[in-house]
Amino acid sequence: MNKVALVTGASSGMGESTAILLSQQGYKVYGAARRTNEMKPLESQGISVVSLDLTQDESIVNCVNTILGQEGRIDVLINNAGYGSYGAVEDVPIEEARRQFEVNIFGLARLTQLVLPTMREQKSGRIINISSMGGKIYTPYGAWYHATKHALEGWSDCLRLEVKPFGIDVVVVEPGGVKTAWGVIAAEGLKKVSGRGAYAEGATKAADSMANMYATGKNLTDQDVLAKEIVKAATTSKPNTRYVKGFMAKPMILMRQWLGDRAFDKIITSAA
Repeated sequence: MNKVALVTGASSGMGESTAILLSQQGYKVYGAARRTNEMKPLESQGISVVSLDLTQDESIVNCVNTILGQEGRIDVLINNAGYGSYGAVEDVPIEEARRQFEVNIFGLARLTQLVLPTMREQKSGRIINISSMGGKIYTPYGAWYHATKHALEGWSDCLRLEVKPFGIDVVVVEPGGVKTAWGVIAAEGLKKVSGRGAYAEGATKAADSMANMYATGKNLTDQDVLAKEIVKAATTSKPNTRYVKGFMAKPMILMRQWLGDRAFDKIITSAA
């Protein structure tokens, strides 16, 4: 019997690449995203497509019920869907801050809650949470994004302890800079939110730097490299609790770990 995997955020980027690689390894893969019309390439490779909006509970429930109804099990959940909401804390509307948490934390958590009972009954399962090096460090104008990723790190650690007795593994993947549209979209959002007003100078500089890096892709890690790391985390018999991969991820996390706040502040602000 083929193992069943659910990959969220599968319409593009790391999620799309991960879904394809898992399918090639013999998994029955369900790719989930809001934009199902953008997942035709996945369908052409035999990957099942399911609609998922992490801000809507009904959509989350329907997604899980659809897979369980067809397969009777879910062996691997890869919580990849998410986005980066950037802007000065003073400028970001609280409604947008709530949406950032809804997608990156609460929707992810609800999906996990619904998958866990079946995994417990199977006495096996694996949950892969895609965090970021941003879950260990911080940057200007990324307060709400970093807050969700820092929360995901702690949430995942607690979950790992709770479900270990049931044979379920919880793994965190912390990507660095990856060649996807994520940075360009985040930079556009930053300019829209804080491109005018008191924070305009710093925000515009940071947005331009981010947009240039992601538009050119220079030094960034290919999404397939991250997908291979995610698949390794999903398929190896004894996974690590964390996998760090991608441009600047390891050095930045190490610097944050060993440097004091003021020293790290200087490094981050000089690079922005």
